[in-house]
Amino acid sequence: MKHLKHSQIAHLDRALEARGRELREEIRQLLLQSDQQHHRDLAGMVGDMGDESVANMLADLDAAFIDRHVHELREIEAARGRLVAGSYGICVDCRDGIDVKRLEAYPTTVRCARCATVHEKTHAHEGTPTL
Repeated sequence: MKHLKHSQIAHLDRALEARGRELREEIRQLLLQSDQQHHRDLAGMVGDMGDESVANMLADLDAAFIDRHVHELREIEAARGRLVAGSYGICVDCRDGIDVKRLEAYPTTVRCARCATVHEKTHAHEGTPTL
């Protein structure tokens, strides 16, 4: 983190903390909505198969949003852990400093732009079946 100024680190930490609060609130709201939908379904408010399929699709979308938010929240917590450990802003691959503009745009990143490009090219289709 020697390449980052104390003020830059403080700014990035505040941004991470604020985004974490936003995500927690969004997760809370989605869970409340999901719980309300569950109660409506149990009460028999779904009128026909079409309504039921729409309700199921909406529940699936809510679950996907929650999963995505939880994943991002974990990335934020890991980034804040790196801040405490003094390794924030250091690329996990080349060990060079990550540009502050990249960190401002993507504060949870663990790779510099060069290593991220290489990683995406070499790991982009990992686990994807091919013919």
